[in-house]
Amino acid sequence: MLEKHDLVHELPEYREEIHELKMNDAHFARLFKDYHEVDHEVHRIESGAESTSDEYLETRKKVRLDLKDRLLEMLKSAKAEA
Repeated sequence: MLEKHDLVHELPEYREEIHELKMNDAHFARLFKDYHEVDHEVHRIESGAESTSDEYLETRKKVRLDLKDRLLEMLKSAKAEA
């Protein structure tokens, strides 16, 4: 069984901040959408629904991790301000 990497599963302690920022911060919402799309692509590749090179998969995983790091910084800032 493949592991879920959607942001709410990855960062459940930020559930409220994720919702708030998705609704009120266009930059966060765009990064969240990008993260979600990359995560789905990686999941499709890992599940065998799509095939690609290992190098491409690793590159997409790195993109997902970079997006997650950027989103986490925004979430930490929002939580600190609350």
